[in-house]
Amino acid sequence: MTRRQLVLVVDDEANLRRMLCAVLAADGYRTAEAPSGTEAIAAAGRRRPDAVFLDLSMPGGPDGLETLERLSAEVPGVPVIMMSGRAGLADAVRATKLGAYHFLEKPLAPEAVLLTLRSALELARVRAEASALREALGPTATLVGSSPQMAELRSLIARVAPTEARVLVSGESGTGKELVAGAIHAASPRADGPFVRVNCAAIPRELVESEMFGHERGSFTGATERRLGRFEQADGGTLFLDEVGDLSSEAQAKLLRALEGGEVERVGGDRPIAVDVRVVSATNKDLERAARDGAFREDLLYRLNVFPIAIAPLRERPGDIPELVSHFATRVTQRIGRAAVTVTAEAMDLLVRHPWPGNVRELANIVERLIILSSRPSIGADEVAGALPAGNGREERLPNPAAMTLALSEELDRFERVLIARALSAAGGSVAEAARRLSTDRANLYRRMKRLGIEPAS
Repeated sequence: MTRRQLVLVVDDEANLRRMLCAVLAADGYRTAEAPSGTEAIAAAGRRRPDAVFLDLSMPGGPDGLETLERLSAEVPGVPVIMMSGRAGLADAVRATKLGAYHFLEKPLAPEAVLLTLRSALELARVRAEASALREALGPTATLVGSSPQMAELRSLIARVAPTEARVLVSGESGTGKELVAGAIHAASPRADGPFVRVNCAAIPRELVESEMFGHERGSFTGATERRLGRFEQADGGTLFLDEVGDLSSEAQAKLLRALEGGEVERVGGDRPIAVDVRVVSATNKDLERAARDGAFREDLLYRLNVFPIAIAPLRERPGDIPELVSHFATRVTQRIGRAAVTVTAEAMDLLVRHPWPGNVRELANIVERLIILSSRPSIGADEVAGALPAGNGREERLPNPAAMTLALSEELDRFERVLIARALSAAGGSVAEAARRLSTDRANLYRRMKRLGIEPAS
């Protein structure tokens, strides 16, 4: 059962409180009332609200702006919507600086109340998720490695992070492009703002505009609520466009317009909305070649590629592998509550010599698999050899046709399983990347996996 959200209504006029609570209750919200700033602060302390409607002018005790300041300290992250019949520009500016989400003019229109509340709650949810993600990543969200390539990568991040320059991060799948984008955001003046990720390859073509720019209620079939797009969700922070090279030509044109104008318009909306967003993009494609071939807009590439950062594949920096293995082993053992695990010199040598086509993501998956499967405090060479994908002298071979006793269809299925398993391992479990490596589309690969009983990685 979904929890009904609690809205605190603060106003010295009892009739207005009752009217507003009735509107909110009719739309499914729980409500609480407070006739003064002092009682509002006490009420929020007893039971944290999901949102607050706060009157600007309240006689006796703290006024609306003082109450807003106290609420921001007592219940941070709760959106506060100010209400006033005679607010001036100075009041609005100060309220915004103190963290107010929006100003509503009295008399209140029920539709405006509900639309503003829904938008405020959605933005609060997005910001809370981004904050939780940063906290969850914690010390694991670090760039591990002492190679010259990693030193140069850290240097580039340190130079560009304090600026507003758009960054295009390029590199093979599994090299850590999202980690680099997150590091740029964390070291930027926008670090306290949201970090919103969009997987451009995963958005259905017909939903790109709604996903990126939002939509109004009733703007198309299924649009039962107003929805903020990713640009609005990232307002004041960073928007990370992962796999940007997979956007359709139509989506590229719409993205270019948003970048050029600094504003978006929701589907079904009638006015542009200004957004303050820094865009960091990532791709595993050669976008310059794609632009020459007409598959990617050259003018969009210029907009995105103000500051390019290329991440070296893991095979070009094998010296980082021991540090990465130690880092991932510590992370896994802490998560599953197991004692520390070491890796023998022979086992580490095998890991260092492996080509790692799936890069750091593949290495992380292998280390986790080794720790889960091993019951010993030290992981040896035999265990590593068994965990590595077919290769390194252990190639899966097709049977001699003269000795075959299985039906042709069974042999083909067996070989297909091997090919798909290798591709998934090399892609670090990413079905989209495995499909690219197998020169097929993701939907076809999913169908084949389902038929062969291969479960995608969770």
